[in-house]
Amino acid sequence: MKKYLVAAALVAALPSVASAQEEAAPDGTQAFGIEPYVGILGGYHSFDRRTEFGSVPGETIMNGAIISGVAGVNVPLGPVFVGVEGNATKGFSDIDWEYGVKGRFGARAGESGMIFASAGYQWVNGKGGWPDRKDWMYGLGVEVGPKDIGLGGITGNSGIRLRFQTETYDFDSFRPTAGVIFHF
Repeated sequence: MKKYLVAAALVAALPSVASAQEEAAPDGTQAFGIEPYVGILGGYHSFDRRTEFGSVPGETIMNGAIISGVAGVNVPLGPVFVGVEGNATKGFSDIDWEYGVKGRFGARAGESGMIFASAGYQWVNGKGGWPDRKDWMYGLGVEVGPKDIGLGGITGNSGIRLRFQTETYDFDSFRPTAGVIFHF
């Protein structure tokens, strides 16, 4: 009798499993799955005077423009998501290279946008006498999809998104960036 009850419970659960797989996110894509992406961002990284990088004679603070390539994957969980992202960043002025990895979590917003927070580890290589250091990196950001800016028919549901974010290196810097993210 027990076997029949278990079998009946499994059969009763099948419609709810099937409907969960058919659920859609606000942008019409699958609510559950894996979403890989790549992108390019540009911005500026400016460190505080009392940062762990110390000081260099003739320089007041470590700073410079940056161009960053990112690659990652999001795992949508209905209206929210989690993910992981890596970056490789070429710096100018006092910054030679930056690279790191971070976790992301957030919510889907509107038709195809995302609001997120991130935390991870970042390595920063200085130049011109500035040392190399590594520490925690924290950030907040938003991605705006085509439907949110009136371009729904041009790129489809996921495709291209504009990203705006700001990050901080151990609360000792300000790193605003903006760019284009290509979701697959």
